[in-house]
Amino acid sequence: MLEVEVKYRVPNHEEVLAKLQDLGAELIEDRDDADHYFNAPDRDFAKTDEAFRLRRIGDKNRLTYKGPKRDAATKTRTEIEIALADGDKTAADAGAMLVCLGYRPVAVVRKTRRVYHLARDGFEVEVCVDDVDRVGPFVELEIVAEESRYEDAKATVLRLAAELGLTDQERRSYLEMLLANR
Repeated sequence: MLEVEVKYRVPNHEEVLAKLQDLGAELIEDRDDADHYFNAPDRDFAKTDEAFRLRRIGDKNRLTYKGPKRDAATKTRTEIEIALADGDKTAADAGAMLVCLGYRPVAVVRKTRRVYHLARDGFEVEVCVDDVDRVGPFVELEIVAEESRYEDAKATVLRLAAELGLTDQERRSYLEMLLANR
């Protein structure tokens, strides 16, 4: 599966939230994420445009690998995510195991996220309204699609971004922006 995503910097969320409401978007959840990023022992993910993280959403834990971006218009990439057991101990054990295997902790990206759902052009679109610590306010639009539907998914997220008035596209990851701000 492909994660077809675009991300935009916004001055504030109010305009976008009003437009989402007008489009009938449904608020799915408010949450706090802590993404613990690691670099591989055998290659530099910053150079290969990959990412590997342990995501904590409250008590929930997930390991996520993201492959290199595929095009210049979106942040489309292969994404593989594995759910782990819930809890602090599982997160600590997973992090310790990665370090024992040679993975190096890079940084933790913390964000407050409001997740909305919107059906568009036969796709389920996830709209994330993010406040990222030490980075700023953003809106992400994402569709998870089969390879055969990639171009249609890409067109859908770009059209929706235009409808929402999003113009300041950001191709860097939150991790890249956080590290640049250090």
